[in-house]
Amino acid sequence: MIDVGCGTGFFSQIIKAQGAEVTALDLSSGMLDVARQKNAAKQYICADMEALPFADQTFNVVFSNLAIQWCSDLSLALTELHRVTKSGGVIVFTTLAEGSLSELSQAWARLDGYSHVNAFLSFEQITASCQPWQHQLLLQTDKLHFPDLARLLNSLKGIGATHLTAGRRGGLMTRQRLHRLESAYPMSEKGLELTYQTVFGIIYRD
Repeated sequence: MIDVGCGTGFFSQIIKAQGAEVTALDLSSGMLDVARQKNAAKQYICADMEALPFADQTFNVVFSNLAIQWCSDLSLALTELHRVTKSGGVIVFTTLAEGSLSELSQAWARLDGYSHVNAFLSFEQITASCQPWQHQLLLQTDKLHFPDLARLLNSLKGIGATHLTAGRRGGLMTRQRLHRLESAYPMSEKGLELTYQTVFGIIYRD
């Protein structure tokens, strides 16, 4: 099986421990270095998931956790994942849908008038991208709470969203800017809230 967008190899390591032969793929060589240090997979490939360096029908299982939302073309990415999946195999993925990280987006907009957060596709758009194949999709809303903004922003590293800290328009996240952003952040009784609209998907390869 292949873990596409494996990051630091968290899931690769778990899947390998269950006896699977895992190929770990990520666009970041630095992430792959961390995965390699963990001995998370059998092999490590640095490549773009929108142009996978594998022959057709290579893997029985293609797995991707919170990675395809960063692709420029979801349909192309899914087509590539489908291409390298063997007949009778499955593609299992999670991704983020519209409404995710909305509180952070609102805080940035209040601070400097710019969202700094990716414009995630709607659930309907994600569903449309899966239409060429037999599939199942589930949308789940989760609201996480953090005692302060530093820990909230640190949690985003787990989904490869480190650029959300200062934003793609540049500018360092100074202590003063962090304080201003925290002041602009909507507060709930449980602390700083962060919403995830997570899509769980399975695509079946005929």
